[in-house]
Amino acid sequence: MIVFVFAIHSCKHKDPVQPSGTTVTDNFPDGIKEIMLNKCATAGCHNAESYTGAGGLLLDSWDHLFDGGNNGAVVVPYNADNSSLLYFVNTNTDLGTTALPTMPYNQTPLSKEEYLLLRDWINNGAPGKDGNIPFADNPDTRQKIYMVQQGCDLVGVVDAEKQVVMRYIPVGNTFGKEQPNNIVMSPDGRYAYVSFWGADIIQKIDTRIDSVISEVKTPKGFQKAIALSADGTKLIACNWYTQDLLLIDAVNMQLVSNFGQNIQFIAGFESNPSSDAFYATGQFGNTIYKISMDGTYKTISIDRQPPTQTSAPGTPDPYSIRLSPDKSKYFITCTNTHEVRVMDANTEALIATIPVGENPQNMSFSTTTSNLFVTCMNDTTSKLEVGSVYVIDHNTNKVVKKITGKFFQPYGISVDDTKGLVYIFSRNEDKNGPPPHHSSPCDGRNGFYQVYDVNTLEPYTNKRFEVTVDPYSAAVRFR
Repeated sequence: MIVFVFAIHSCKHKDPVQPSGTTVTDNFPDGIKEIMLNKCATAGCHNAESYTGAGGLLLDSWDHLFDGGNNGAVVVPYNADNSSLLYFVNTNTDLGTTALPTMPYNQTPLSKEEYLLLRDWINNGAPGKDGNIPFADNPDTRQKIYMVQQGCDLVGVVDAEKQVVMRYIPVGNTFGKEQPNNIVMSPDGRYAYVSFWGADIIQKIDTRIDSVISEVKTPKGFQKAIALSADGTKLIACNWYTQDLLLIDAVNMQLVSNFGQNIQFIAGFESNPSSDAFYATGQFGNTIYKISMDGTYKTISIDRQPPTQTSAPGTPDPYSIRLSPDKSKYFITCTNTHEVRVMDANTEALIATIPVGENPQNMSFSTTTSNLFVTCMNDTTSKLEVGSVYVIDHNTNKVVKKITGKFFQPYGISVDDTKGLVYIFSRNEDKNGPPPHHSSPCDGRNGFYQVYDVNTLEPYTNKRFEVTVDPYSAAVRFR
């Protein structure tokens, strides 16, 4: 049903044929089975013999459906609006998003009744004939990666085993665009917390059921940065414009203190190892802050110059801050000078300055290797490849590799050490970026993510997993 444009003409209808000597247990419920096996998993299209030429999408069984294709997931349980399979079988714009070419290719389109049957089945979780819901087993231990979709008010959940989107969680609480901005994970992997650029709330997600369970109201929106204490009990946030610095009880989701507006333009937070303070970066100038739980703070220059909160030629302009796995150092991305600066966690002295690509943004450590991954969002390699990922040995503070892997504005990044993979999320906002395979119901261009091997630093798969608009920050469930 869904194919890459270059593969369209290889998808011609023939009577269903299975490879000799093979048996396929389809596990589709009645009704869905007739559509999938008789109109999709046919010879020349999405059966075992032909699917590699049809977008890599195999539809001969319920299990294979959720492997997705070369562009990632085509069915996301409980979310028909963002299940691209439906776009290509829909011929009625009144029923939802449409896309060309219409599938089945060169055949009679699905009837309205068939389309609605598929749509309602997906919205009900896309269960198999035994009633099982995809990706619903092992809810306490399933490894997942979470990403905020800034353009769609969604949090995408990636299954670590298949690397495809398994859920989209609606976030926010109005019909307007509230732009989820940042996401952090509790140390035990039980909860994720989401801040919003356009809403005066912070929401808490139960990662066992992938649903918002509570929220705390903040004085205003524009919550650019949030962080959890190392023990997972306290949450700190800051309004980027009004500068309100907030301390929140993360367990009960209650505002504990508003420390006022003394610190300007905080872009990133990180807890200290003992959970009695947070570090914060001032996005303009050369300053970071060490903030105690009573709101008092210490100002620290990261370039040995007098502290300033104003951007100027040569000021580092610190953005993200991360504590090294051994708790001995802090690494800070500096967007103006295109560096990563390394600070001693005990003495707060500058240890090293590491040149990287243009506009470094986010970082993620591997705990099983010595690799630190840094997204450089505006590092230009070609017209269709903008951005790079620098890999730094966090023991020696040396760059070991610059990855240029057909990214476009990479921003979010998250290492899954349980699988030995790193996920790199490209915003792809610029109109000159690679054209999306399909559109989504949201306004804007779909983004995408790619998966690399933490050890070899090579692509784990050549797939470009397309997602909804503007994938931004990301967090992995278990480290």
